[in-house]
Amino acid sequence: MKKIFISFCTSVFAIAATAQSSFVKDNFTKLDTTITMRDGIKLYTVIYIPKDQSQHYPFLMERTPYSAGPYGDTYARSIGPNESLMKEKYIFVYQDVRGRYMSEGVNLEVTPYIANKKSKKDVDESSDTYDTVDWLLKNIKNNNGRVGLAGISYPGFYATACLPGAHPAIKAVSPQAPVTDEFVGDDANHNGAFFLMDNFSFMNFFDMERPGPVKDYSKPLFTAGYRDAFQFYLKMGTVKNTNGAKYYNNKSVIWNEYLQHDTYDAYWKARNIRPHLKNITIPTLVVGGWFDAEDLFGALHTYEAIEKQSPVNTNRLVMGPWTHGSWESGDWSKFVTHDFGSNTSKYFQDSLETTFFNFYLKDKGSFNAAEATVFETGSNQWKSYAVWPPKNTVAVDYFLNAGNKLSLQKTADKNNFDEYISDPAKPVPYTNGVFGRRNNEYMAEDQRFAALRPDVLVFETDELTEDVTLAGRINADLFVSISSTDADFVVKLIDVLPDTAATPRTAPRGFSMSGLQRLVRAEVMRGKFRNSYEKPEAFTPNQVSEVKFDLNDVAHVFKKGHKIMVQVQSSWFPLVDRNPQQFMRIPDATEKDFQKATIRIYHDDENASKIVLPVLK
Repeated sequence: MKKIFISFCTSVFAIAATAQSSFVKDNFTKLDTTITMRDGIKLYTVIYIPKDQSQHYPFLMERTPYSAGPYGDTYARSIGPNESLMKEKYIFVYQDVRGRYMSEGVNLEVTPYIANKKSKKDVDESSDTYDTVDWLLKNIKNNNGRVGLAGISYPGFYATACLPGAHPAIKAVSPQAPVTDEFVGDDANHNGAFFLMDNFSFMNFFDMERPGPVKDYSKPLFTAGYRDAFQFYLKMGTVKNTNGAKYYNNKSVIWNEYLQHDTYDAYWKARNIRPHLKNITIPTLVVGGWFDAEDLFGALHTYEAIEKQSPVNTNRLVMGPWTHGSWESGDWSKFVTHDFGSNTSKYFQDSLETTFFNFYLKDKGSFNAAEATVFETGSNQWKSYAVWPPKNTVAVDYFLNAGNKLSLQKTADKNNFDEYISDPAKPVPYTNGVFGRRNNEYMAEDQRFAALRPDVLVFETDELTEDVTLAGRINADLFVSISSTDADFVVKLIDVLPDTAATPRTAPRGFSMSGLQRLVRAEVMRGKFRNSYEKPEAFTPNQVSEVKFDLNDVAHVFKKGHKIMVQVQSSWFPLVDRNPQQFMRIPDATEKDFQKATIRIYHDDENASKIVLPVLK
């Protein structure tokens, strides 16, 4: 997600770059300069050039909205995506994108790509990258004529954006957790449901007014200190209230754009880079994390878009057991209750990322990674596939049946359903506990807290008699009726551990691994978009409707003796804003618009709700 919180909102290449590093200063010469774009705008660029001039070096660049600093005489503590690449020595380049920090111009939210540029005034991230590369090749000595780009989150988008209309010197690109489509699956919205908490806190620090180029932004747009995010957002009331005098007060351009564009209109479509990823022949290494709460969608769908629209490509996918950007951490061998049995980030950095850039930019060594290198949770193994999703998967229907059963056979019953009352005044929390910021562990969290609620439906299999391995995208296919005209639907796929699961001695008091309901994947669909993101439709009260949507891909083994569980609910707060449960423009809703709704999930012979799992055979 571009919404890396401010504590992580520094350059990905120089993630904590303020103090001087003896290695960087001893081995590199630092150059701060500006590069003039075709329309006259100057972009601030920081360049680290190896002092050893006995050979020619490729460029490795990150373009960022989060500061190319440190500026001036101060050297970054570390440079390059990882330590191995830093010691390999490249000409490392960091650039403040238009309208951010020390660069001139106006910053646009996920800058739309202009396919047919008619004049020098038609600029975008592709043209800015092109002009930057051109300048670097002509003005920085001892380069070998090759350029690579990498970036995580928003910088991942800028890496992707260089691919269409790319400069011929660009020879390797690694979009990592790239922002890709902010209405369908990244950052701002998932299937039209607004991700309130992340965006509210992020934009306060990101979209501040800037009088001109600055080394640092002065202060946030408002002050909102709180330790309990659930209570804070509940007391705030409606999304409309976020623009009150205490908060944004119409001072954030991007926040206003988000609230104005509540359907998949031209604003969002222009910011979807996927249609432009055609005939991409530049070697690409798309990277994502299975526990990435921001841009899991972006990684999977960037890879998919290149594959589908580029008949001849050198496009590879890496998916690991990572949160947002944690593949560049020093050690990632555990997460929540997972123990992966190895340092997965070190493996990625040394065996995949470094070898990728060395091979394509330096002709050094080889790069023989499979088309898809994927970490399989549950078995805790790296897997290699010739295509993703693997060809030997079968879509298997698991039906939501009466008696809280999840089974391979649908019921023969008539007019069978489970129901619950969805009350916007008492929304289902997305996590268990009190947190002032988003709990980054929620994507692998124990769901027993939710299963106890009367507004969460639970369906589970019997104990598995053999392993069930999933590889690919999941589909939820619900048949529902609601007593109102709109509602959200959250579907969660859960791995239930057996009663014999051992609890670590270091576990907190009262916690047990026995019967743990570990989240594998979850997604939300705003019901009014069930047939079209562009043209929302009201539900007819108490009439059965089909709500069908995808959950992001998984690579997971449900082990023998475990159970597969599905939970269904209609709120996920405050991760997602509350739906007033009537058909309307939700950013305009007031407190009186919110109402309870009776939600029915049908499981009979005519309306058989199910989840479709990609089972590897």
